[in-house]
Amino acid sequence: MLLLLTQLQTGRRFTGQELAGRLAVSPRTLRRDVERLRDYGYPVSTQPGPSGFYQLAAGRTLPPLVLDDDEAIATLVGLALLGSTSSPDPDERAGIGAAAARAFGKIDQFLPKRLRPRATALRATVEAAPQTAPAVDPEALTTLGLAASRHELVTFDYTGRGGRDSHRRVEPYRQVHLHLRWYLLAWDTERADWRTFRLDRVRDLTTTAVPFTPRPLPARSAADYLRAGITAGRYRAVVTVAAPASEVADRLKFQDCDIESLGPARCRVTVWVDSFEWLVLTLAFLDVDFVIDEPAQFRARSRELAQRLRAAGSARLISRSGSAPTLEPDQREEH
Repeated sequence: MLLLLTQLQTGRRFTGQELAGRLAVSPRTLRRDVERLRDYGYPVSTQPGPSGFYQLAAGRTLPPLVLDDDEAIATLVGLALLGSTSSPDPDERAGIGAAAARAFGKIDQFLPKRLRPRATALRATVEAAPQTAPAVDPEALTTLGLAASRHELVTFDYTGRGGRDSHRRVEPYRQVHLHLRWYLLAWDTERADWRTFRLDRVRDLTTTAVPFTPRPLPARSAADYLRAGITAGRYRAVVTVAAPASEVADRLKFQDCDIESLGPARCRVTVWVDSFEWLVLTLAFLDVDFVIDEPAQFRARSRELAQRLRAAGSARLISRSGSAPTLEPDQREEH
C-alpha cells in the first residue's frame, strides 16, 4: 500500500499494466489496493479502457497513519515506555530509547485529524518512570534485521562479559529484548555453535553480502534459548498458587518467571532463582496457599525452614547476667 502511494504521489498518470509491473503485483491485486486507498479517503481517479489510467488527486503528499483509536494509543504508550529507557553513560545519549522519545513528541502530526486531539492529550499526561538500560543503535537493529531476513552473513567486533575483545563472523537469526537488554541470536561460523550477543557490546557491524543457508533454531524460540542461557546454574521451581495469575504476576513482576492461569483463582508459577529460601519466603508473603510441585529439593528445604521458623515462634530469648542470651520455652505469664 505504501509503495502504491509512493508511485501515485508523483502526480502522474499510470496505466494499470505499468503500475502493476512497478509493484510486481497482479492487476487484480492492484485494483483491490486502489479500492482500499479510496476507503481510507484518498481520491484515486481511474479511467477504464485502452487509454485508462490511475492518478491521485493533487494535495495528497503525506498520508496519515491508518490507525484506529486503540492502535494510536498503543503506539503512543509504546513510544513512551521505550523512550523512558536511557543509558547511565552521559556520552551515550543516542540509541533506540532517544529515538523513541523524539518520535513520541511528534507522532500526532502523522495521525488522522480526528485522533490528533486525543493523542496530544495523552502525550501531555502520560509519563513513564525512567529506566536505566544500555543504549542500542537503531541502525544496528535495522542492519541485523535486514541481514537476518536476507540470510546474509555479518561481521562485528564484540566485547565479552569479562572485557575481552574479539572479531565475530555470524549468521544472524533473531533479535530479542529481555530484561531491558537487546540480544542477537546467531550461529558463530568460527566456533561452529549458537551464540547470543549483547547488542550494546557490538561495534563496527558490517554486512558481507555473503549468503548462508538458514538453520533450524536451537529452541522453540530465540527467547526460550536466551532465557535458558541466562538461567543456567539457577534453581528451577514449579509452584501452584491459590491466587489469580494477575495478582501473582504483580507481586513477582521483577522476577524471571512464567505464570500460567489455571482458572480464576489458581495459577502455576515456573521460576528460576538463586535461592530456595528467598523463594519460599516470597511466596509466603503472598499470604495465600501454595503447593510446591517440583523439585523435591525445594520441598525438603522448605520443610527444614518451616521447622526452624516454628522453633523460633515457640521460644524466646532471655539474658542472664554475665552470659549470652539463651533460648527457653515460652511460658505464658500470669497477671
